[in-house]
Amino acid sequence: MLKEKQRIPLKIKRMGINGEGIGFYKKTLVFVPGALKGEEVFCQVTAVKRNFVQAKLLKINKPSKFRVEPACAIYEECGGCQLMHLRYDKQLEHKDDIIRQALKKFKPAGYENYEIRPTLGMDKPQHYRAKLQFQTRSFGGSVKAGLYAEGSHRLVEIKDCYVQDQLTQDIINKVTQLLDKYKIPIYNERKIAGVRTVMIRKGQATNQVQLIVISSRELHLTKFIKELTATFPEIKTVAFNLNRSKTSEIYGEQTEILWGQESIEESVLDYSFALSPRAFYQLNPEQTQVLYDQARQALDVSENDHIIDAYCGVGTIGFAFAGQVKSVRGMDIIPEAIEDAKKNSLAMGFDNTYYEAGKAEDIIPKWYEEGYRADGVIVDPPRTGLDDKLLDTLLTYKPKKMVYVSCNTSTLARDLVKLSKVYEVDYIQSVDMFPHTARTEAVVRLQKKEC
Repeated sequence: MLKEKQRIPLKIKRMGINGEGIGFYKKTLVFVPGALKGEEVFCQVTAVKRNFVQAKLLKINKPSKFRVEPACAIYEECGGCQLMHLRYDKQLEHKDDIIRQALKKFKPAGYENYEIRPTLGMDKPQHYRAKLQFQTRSFGGSVKAGLYAEGSHRLVEIKDCYVQDQLTQDIINKVTQLLDKYKIPIYNERKIAGVRTVMIRKGQATNQVQLIVISSRELHLTKFIKELTATFPEIKTVAFNLNRSKTSEIYGEQTEILWGQESIEESVLDYSFALSPRAFYQLNPEQTQVLYDQARQALDVSENDHIIDAYCGVGTIGFAFAGQVKSVRGMDIIPEAIEDAKKNSLAMGFDNTYYEAGKAEDIIPKWYEEGYRADGVIVDPPRTGLDDKLLDTLLTYKPKKMVYVSCNTSTLARDLVKLSKVYEVDYIQSVDMFPHTARTEAVVRLQKKEC
């Protein structure tokens, strides 16, 4: 039996879904973050579980020929990226394997024969994140912004992120200076109410920026906003979100525009659209072009098709089809996103779209009761995957084709267990939306089985 703090040599046989190295020590499974397939390492056990142990890397006795020096100075401390020590082409291969591992774990029908297409990567996999969501804390009277270290509430200050868009990084650096300068209260988990989080998003096509200050109390931000917007004319919107809860939820219910316009403009494929501050949009604009093009190819619509865009956000995926089909209908639980979708559709001149705020599992049955019938469905759920009720709804009405866009291979594989009872999985196309992390996005083409 292995014990905590025990030091052991280990040969890394493969890599896991979180980017960690995996080996066996006397038939015991050992997970070692930072180790790569093929390496011989020396590590120390940090936790003993029922069927495996966790260990930290102490020394690499035989490095992988694919190991590289991480380009980020705080890579190991931050934990936001997990694969920066692996050469990029091998990162892409690993993401193919992440999908295979998830399928093998959940075993949807016929998974051994699914076509897993090679992950589509980036030519320049750096500074790709057009959105940041940094926590703020005060240390020794100085405000710092960054991310929590993995598995903790210890803030790691980030002033120069290798994967973050440079303008958004420059703005958050200025934000921390101004929060200090104007003595704006900063949140403390024990007793102090104030700024908890700052969200900054840039429209890649327009260079327009929006910013949300999330706070646990009302704030006076007039001087802060005046100096910030004077320094960065790219900022078009400053909003405020009040979140008094003690939970880990980032946002409270209401978001108020304090300064500027209600939305910023962004473009993808051959169309433009507006984004309000709370509306969801992919954080890697360059790869979003690739992702949406893959979704468009996978659904393979015709001019008489009626399409449902579940989890539609501001309508972006659905707009890729609106000019080619009879109708597109979408829903989302965020009312501001639905208002954006309606405005965007009107601005683009579509008269065949309809959007409604609410849950897909509630709205789709209502539409069917009213006589609407969908030929195809696009689902792009959050990391938690499809709601069980929505899965049951889809399997009840059985539209003839579906595209599942997933940002979590585990919940995708889980959902395919049910979907594969009714649908054939034609292929899975992975798109690297998150270089240097152990996450990938996948587009799955599904066709209803012949009776």
